Amino acid sequence: MHLSRPVTAAAFWLGTLLPVVYPPVIVAGIDSLSRLSLFVGLVSIHALALVVGHDYSGSRSR
Repeated sequence: MHLSRPVTAAAFWLGTLLPVVYPPVIVAGIDSLSRLSLFVGLVSIHALALVVGHDYSGSRSR
């Protein structure tokens, strides 16, 4: 998947930093449909960001 460099870079960093959001969501509890939707949405966005940001060249050693 070849996208523009800024999109790939943003997706890479989003995929790297998004797991920081998981603990507060889990600690707050997934006890309603809206919180379950939030959690599933976060996981889906994270997966998409990992796929799109996979080719980011700034993540590899030179």
